[in-house]
Amino acid sequence: MARLFVLFALCALPALVSAHLPTGRPFRLQGRVYCDTCRAGFETTATTYIAGAKVRVECLDRETLRLKYSLETQTDENGMYEIMVEDDHEDQMCECALVSSPIADCKVADPGRSRASALLTAYMNGVVNRKHIVNNMGFLKDQPLAGCQELLKKYLPTDEDQ
Repeated sequence: MARLFVLFALCALPALVSAHLPTGRPFRLQGRVYCDTCRAGFETTATTYIAGAKVRVECLDRETLRLKYSLETQTDENGMYEIMVEDDHEDQMCECALVSSPIADCKVADPGRSRASALLTAYMNGVVNRKHIVNNMGFLKDQPLAGCQELLKKYLPTDEDQ
């Protein structure tokens, strides 16, 4: 009986311990943070990208909505960020979210572009790459730049488009 217990312990314990270790292959989330200089609600040719903006990835339990994972980073000089997320978050809802902007007149997060969902599981989702590009997120400039009205006309449908 003692041999059976020792054999079980030798087989089961390593499996239990390794089940809680990181996979060694983290997910890599990449995105960009911008200042909506025309307050258009989307990126335009006048959009600028924010260096030093803070971004956080958060994963919530699907049933209890309790925070299970959180990690924060900053954007580089091009407004790009990259977050390495360990482990598979199969049963969690994960999102990247804006935290703060270093630009004094561009600190208010655009309600429609302040979060971006991220699927952080390799389990039966059809995705073989662990690099995930998430939607860009943006802050709104306090006052639109001069010339934005003219610029936004380019984005509106004309009589020829109808």
